[in-house]
Amino acid sequence: MGNYAVQDKDVTVEELMAGAEKVGILAEQEAQEAEKNATISENVVNLFKETQISRIMLPKKYGGPQVDLKTFAKIVRKVANYNISAAWLTYLYPLHNMLPSFLPEKGADEIINQGGLICDIFAALGKAEKDGDGYRISGKWSFVSGVNFSDWVGVGVMIQFPDNPKPVYCLPMLKVSEVEVVNNWDTFGLRGSGSNQIIADNVYVPMERILRLDEAELTRRPPVEDYDKDYPFYHVPFFPSFYFGFAAMALGGAERILKEFKVLTEKRVRLMDGVKESESPRSQRVLAEMTTEFHAAEALIDKYINLLENYENDGCVTQPAEFFAIRTKTIKICVDIAVRALLTLGGGALYKGGPMELFLRDIMAVATHKTSLYEDSVAAYGKELFGFDSGVRG
Repeated sequence: MGNYAVQDKDVTVEELMAGAEKVGILAEQEAQEAEKNATISENVVNLFKETQISRIMLPKKYGGPQVDLKTFAKIVRKVANYNISAAWLTYLYPLHNMLPSFLPEKGADEIINQGGLICDIFAALGKAEKDGDGYRISGKWSFVSGVNFSDWVGVGVMIQFPDNPKPVYCLPMLKVSEVEVVNNWDTFGLRGSGSNQIIADNVYVPMERILRLDEAELTRRPPVEDYDKDYPFYHVPFFPSFYFGFAAMALGGAERILKEFKVLTEKRVRLMDGVKESESPRSQRVLAEMTTEFHAAEALIDKYINLLENYENDGCVTQPAEFFAIRTKTIKICVDIAVRALLTLGGGALYKGGPMELFLRDIMAVATHKTSLYEDSVAAYGKELFGFDSGVRG
């Protein structure tokens, strides 16, 4: 961990996409080891850094490539073609590494210039006590993806500031060296994400390292006057933009499922009638329907990103639950594709260790994330369509 050098030359989109493919290929080669260890390897993490993928969403002033949201989604999708756990961190590391962009300049400079990776957990489970110019943070948080290779961790805490009548939703940025990491990640899917538990006990955090999520959500701007007006994350709703990558990784995984289904079907002959399955209307129909559903999912994620990018130009009218519903519908389609592919292929696809098994488990695990729950999203969206407050952030 620690510092790594900023590249002297600009990195092109083509180079970033080539880097994403390298990350994906390496992660797939190491997939079984990651399953056993419940984390991707340091080799994959080093490749995140070497390709500059971990820096792609930093503002240009800090030397990052600063790509747009559509390019970011393409990079995540490319890695997900090979391994969804690696795609999970391909998304979360650069996303979390941009969090200091919403801090006061002193805090942003300290964290970004240190050069380490950042993880976080938004659940407001911590406690904060005032101590001089900062706060002492305590608490226990689970599902902290990528913490094994991170130098910093943001943790959800409600903080009562002296000038506020009510506690404020915040994300203090702690040094991972100051917390206890509990390796308890033992799950059905996304095992390579290494989403372990952390425990903080009376850790001091200065004010410049406390991200006020209420202000980031309300203003979409950093707490400084001179900021980069072209920076993508300063013009989009904070939480919906923070969550869009989950749909991109599900899409990349479904794309691989379709490829595997076609390959396995072309080789398959049904014992009951001796018909080559690729010549049968049964599997031809299934592949056609899954492919058109996949195109619908692609269109939905394009719609989502367009709504993000045009949010301010459209008058900030897109409601949080609309983002929630579009994103989760995209993910649900991908889950449905994976399940239908398995059920059509039959028992021969049940054996452990193959792509069908791993991708099915990982896509389903993406769908279990609290920001990916379809039933929650449509309930919230229905409320907003009838003019009621859904209570969701996006």
